[in-house]
Amino acid sequence: MGKGEESDKITINVGGTRHETYKSTLRTLPGTRLAWLADPDAQSNFDFDGKSNEFFFDRHPGIFSYVLNYYRTGKLHCPADICGPLFEEELTYWGIDETDVEPCCWMTYRQHRDAEEALDIFESPEPGGGAGGEEPEEEGGREMALQRLGMDDRPPGVAGAAGGSGCCRNWQPRMWALFEDPYSSKAARVVAFASLFFILVSITTFCLETHEAFNINVNVTETLVVGNTTTILLTHKVETEPILTYIEGVCVLWFTLEFLVRIICCPDKLLFVKNLLNIIDFVAILPFYLEVGLSGLSSKAARDVLGFLRVVRFVRILRIFKLTRHFVGLRVLGHTLRASTNEFLLLIIFLALGVLIFATMIYYAERIGAKTSDPRGSDQTHFKNIPIGFWWAVVTMTTLGYGDMYPKTWSGMVVGALCALAGVLTIAMPVPVIVNNFGMYYSLAMAKQKLPKKKKKHIPRPAPLDSPTYCKSEENSPRNSTQSDTCPLAVEEGLAERKRSG
Repeated sequence: MGKGEESDKITINVGGTRHETYKSTLRTLPGTRLAWLADPDAQSNFDFDGKSNEFFFDRHPGIFSYVLNYYRTGKLHCPADICGPLFEEELTYWGIDETDVEPCCWMTYRQHRDAEEALDIFESPEPGGGAGGEEPEEEGGREMALQRLGMDDRPPGVAGAAGGSGCCRNWQPRMWALFEDPYSSKAARVVAFASLFFILVSITTFCLETHEAFNINVNVTETLVVGNTTTILLTHKVETEPILTYIEGVCVLWFTLEFLVRIICCPDKLLFVKNLLNIIDFVAILPFYLEVGLSGLSSKAARDVLGFLRVVRFVRILRIFKLTRHFVGLRVLGHTLRASTNEFLLLIIFLALGVLIFATMIYYAERIGAKTSDPRGSDQTHFKNIPIGFWWAVVTMTTLGYGDMYPKTWSGMVVGALCALAGVLTIAMPVPVIVNNFGMYYSLAMAKQKLPKKKKKHIPRPAPLDSPTYCKSEENSPRNSTQSDTCPLAVEEGLAERKRSG
């Protein structure tokens, strides 16, 4: 009995750490790399030391403990102190499917992918990995900058890989970077500061136009002809100081120039049109030109259109969102709101349920003890009907409390107290998730901003596919494997290596 157990034992040395287990344990996951160690010809196909009677793998020893424990217990857990990509790479090497990770560790395992996706959103301030926003001097750095801007996504060596050929190939990506990426060069910084200046001036002008000091009362005389009767009407019209109109015109000229350059030089016109910020740019510019074009017309239809355009001019305030191109914090806020959509929907649903319940309760609670002369309770309460109670419930649950509506009976006060407590609890539940999302995006954005220049990356040369230290060879693969006969691990890693080198 003891001799049989001794023959079934196997010793595996991973990165200098020795592990002992049984071959029957390794056979629990057929088709994986460790399962092939239980084959009779495993010693000739892997790195086997006859003196110490052990197999050697130059891999991460800490992660292998979790891998081996998966064979023993059937449960794959993820270490909290190991970087996610490293654990994922080790699972791929040992031939274990990542979907076997236990539910308790799945979110920990997925964190690195979420971080990588978030990091891709925030562009590095150094083009091509350069430092301090300087121009990349090497051709390779220039190509990396073009690829980051989306202007060189075709295979190298193809004519017009950057959106054109000859002169067009050189100036188009430079103009795009000049107006789109404030960190691409010193000139791009100057353009960014100019754009920021005009945005602030335009918003300031928009606000000053509503001040009484910049509004002029103008008497307008209109001649109205009805049949043979001519009537002269004297009306008053409020006009804005001309100086503010001139300032707004200069700002619109700059925004128009910026918009035209960006749409002409953008690498993907369709993607440019779909961008929300670009739509805001166009909507904010168009009313000014329509207003200037229709100002010389005296027809009633033209005046109606002008009145509508003056109302639509409020979209100019949306230019404030263009600051997200220059301030990382605003971009973090936007991505946080986008990532927290489910939490916001949950909050709205909770509030809607609470408003409906407490508006109904306060309506009937205020009618308890009503006077017999006023059975509807209209004289002694602010809550004439349930729809009016919706407003009170919203104000109370959000802890705003205008005081325009309040309960007057003891039963109504009890309902009001419960409504306030329920509102505090309802709002407090989704808020921590939103705060955590903001903290994650902000930390990743700061890490991307401070990312140092990468040196020459070390890529270890993999062993040949037919090497015994790499995996089982095609000739010696067992026929009873649950996967393929040609070592699927070697085939998959060979394909990945060819893609990486290509």
